[in-house]
Amino acid sequence: MAGTDEDAVAAADDALYVLTAVLLTPAKFPSVLGDDYPEACAALGLAPLADGYGLVLGQDGEGARWTVVIDDVSLVAVAIASWDCGMEYDLSPDERTVVAALPGWPLAVAVAAPGVPAPHDPGPDVIDIPALTPPDTTVWGPAQRRLGADEIALQWAVWREQIDDSEFALPQGKGAGADAGSEDAGGSTASDASPRDGDAGTDADGATEADGGAEADASGKDTPKGHSGIRRVLAEVRAYVDTPPPLGRVRSSFAPGDARTLRADGPGWSLVARTDDIAFVLLDDEPGEVLPVGRGPELPGLLEALDKMAVRPL
Repeated sequence: MAGTDEDAVAAADDALYVLTAVLLTPAKFPSVLGDDYPEACAALGLAPLADGYGLVLGQDGEGARWTVVIDDVSLVAVAIASWDCGMEYDLSPDERTVVAALPGWPLAVAVAAPGVPAPHDPGPDVIDIPALTPPDTTVWGPAQRRLGADEIALQWAVWREQIDDSEFALPQGKGAGADAGSEDAGGSTASDASPRDGDAGTDADGATEADGGAEADASGKDTPKGHSGIRRVLAEVRAYVDTPPPLGRVRSSFAPGDARTLRADGPGWSLVARTDDIAFVLLDDEPGEVLPVGRGPELPGLLEALDKMAVRPL
């Protein structure tokens, strides 16, 4: 496996200053790395183990960036939960849990260890493989699209309050199911999901940063046949119910009340939804646009089916 050279492991383990950590599991992984769990693992040269990994990002005594992969997922989960609560937690993985020591960082980290040189990649005298680098999120593409979907899931209320449900009304004389598969997509509006100045990225907690304050376009895109991109996405999502996609492409997480937050991804698209509400779609083909999808007669059943098949955090 890439990065398991004994010298590299020793270099990373020698006074590693831990800056942050993230989970890499089927139910929770840095979506910036891929549309599903196997794709995210492949970005790091790792096998998609069922139990997943913990990624510990830090610097060695020379300031070099290292990503230490461990198989003690529970340890990393406890550390992240403690940090999220504002508590201190000394994350010190046991050497026996180390799966790989990878040079570089796969995510952008906004902090640095004090008292050591500025973050930099290990030199060629230490490693003989390319160092990991974060995906380019300065331009719209799959990585930024997934970060935008992350932001909507995290800030659902902010995005939801921008949408007027009356915008989903179909033209007079058209029943709610007149356009098969539209899910009221004909009433979709566009909101700006582009992070300002291209500063979308992953911070030290693994959380995304994106501009959630854009306002919905009042002009809308009402057409009897609906938005073709949304119709394509919904068709592909329905296909997931019949033929399960790669692990992690459909995930279910906590939401207020009895609802769940659903996240689905596919080639060129991301979908975020609440099981008791609407959905939002982002497309590679439409930079910076957030397309809301009304409940309609079919969306509730589709979301329920997705939730049943989705991967959930343990």
